Parts: sequence; C-alpha cells; structure tokens
Amino acid sequence: MATDIAEILETFDFLDDWEDRYKYLIDLGRELPELSESERTDANKVRGCVSQVWLITKVSSGQSGEPVLTFRGDSDALIVQGLVAIVTSLFSNKSAQQILDTDVEGIFAQLGLQEHLTPQRSNGLRSMVGRIRSDAQSALAAV
Repeated sequence: MATDIAEILETFDFLDDWEDRYKYLIDLGRELPELSESERTDANKVRGCVSQVWLITKVSSGQSGEPVLTFRGDSDALIVQGLVAIVTSLFSNKSAQQILDTDVEGIFAQLGLQEHLTPQRSNGLRSMVGRIRSDAQSALAAV
C-alpha cells in the first residue's frame, strides 16, 4: 500500500475542512490497486455494507512463525473505496495479534470519521473491521 496509516492521520490532521478530507479520502481510494473480476467473488464480499465491498486476505508466516495478514480491497463507491484504503493501510502487514490489539475506535476518532460518515457508511466500516478481525482470529486459531 502506497500510503501508511501515520501519513493518513497526519494529512487528515493537516486538512481542516471536511470537503478537503473527503477529496483526500477519494484520492486514497483511487490509489488502490484494482481487483480483477475473478477476485470480486461472493466469498470476498464484505457483508453489512450498503455499497459493494470486496476484501482479500492473504496470510503468511512472520519471522517467529506468527501469522501476518495482508489485505487488498475495492468498492464500487468512491468514498467507501477511500475507507477501504484506510482500513487496509491500518491492518496490512501486521500480525494477527497486532490486528486484534489495534485500537480501531481511537484511530477512527482521531480521523473524525464517526461524526462525518452516514450511518450506512459507518456500519460498512464496522463490517470491514469485523471481517478483518475475524480473519485474524481464524489465522491465530490455525497456528
């Protein structure tokens, strides 16, 4: 992923106006590598999102044998695609335990997302995070 979460937090902090933040969010989504049609399967679809969202999880073994997860995703809606970019930046290349220990609500609060997203988008964001945490729990259980 081109943009890491620290850079996203810094940019959000720098941008005062929510219109500028939305534009940045859309730009983040446009930077995501596109998924192929064969990856846009029902199995990769995130349930609970009004927009269509696909999330692909790759599990590999870290240096000490712990599972490390990498995520790729896409959406058919521009702002949601930006949210996918934030979520994949936040969780990709982390161990399953790091993912489960991440203070997601704290980071989203720093970004100010709760008060600036529609309830449907907030639910979709929670669904993406839930799916990622579920994948992390499954990866840990398989060790």
